[in-house]
Amino acid sequence: MNNPVHTKTFKSGNSVAVRLPKGFAIPADVEVALEKSGDTVTIRTLRDPVAEKKALLDMLDELKKLPKPPTIQKRDPFEFPDRPKL
Repeated sequence: MNNPVHTKTFKSGNSVAVRLPKGFAIPADVEVALEKSGDTVTIRTLRDPVAEKKALLDMLDELKKLPKPPTIQKRDPFEFPDRPKL
């Protein structure tokens, strides 16, 4: 786990804000979700589900373009050990 970084809050208009250090950078105009549990605040970037689905479908299309293997390797059968009372 990373060592904590300390910073201070400041007023921005009527809101209290915190500046994220460079190591915690989130690009500008990215939508985030904030969750508070006790004195812990979690910031999580949100992903566009439509863009995520398109990226997955594009990846599947690229995988389908790969050549099929000439043969499939056969595995030795796996025997499960006898485990009474389980």
